[in-house]
Amino acid sequence: MSNTERRQFARVHFASGAELITTQEHLACQVVDISLKGVLLQLPEGRTPTVGMPCLVKLPLSTSDVTIAMAGELAHVHGGQAGVLCRSIDLESITHLRRLIEVNLGDSAASERELKALIAAHAAG
Repeated sequence: MSNTERRQFARVHFASGAELITTQEHLACQVVDISLKGVLLQLPEGRTPTVGMPCLVKLPLSTSDVTIAMAGELAHVHGGQAGVLCRSIDLESITHLRRLIEVNLGDSAASERELKALIAAHAAG
């Protein structure tokens, strides 16, 4: 089964700067895409953080002084990009992230289904 077949959560392209904070370094990155479950980041050249490492991603929203913050772990690092799996996110951040995805998908019903699936997955796990 390919990654796209297993993916439950829609990823939206979102060109924005972000900060990746690990126990070893703070990196200024670019967001490639984002979902309710994680984010794909373009890393600065020559940087390859360790897979499995806990991290924090801070994504300032340019339209306001709001920052989405998600704690997670580095799921993969390949080709100058890092995939971060979200392990926890505060209520304010998930609210803004959900709205960002809803606006980019253009479908509030899809966003609602994804949020329910995320809650169900956490309840089962």
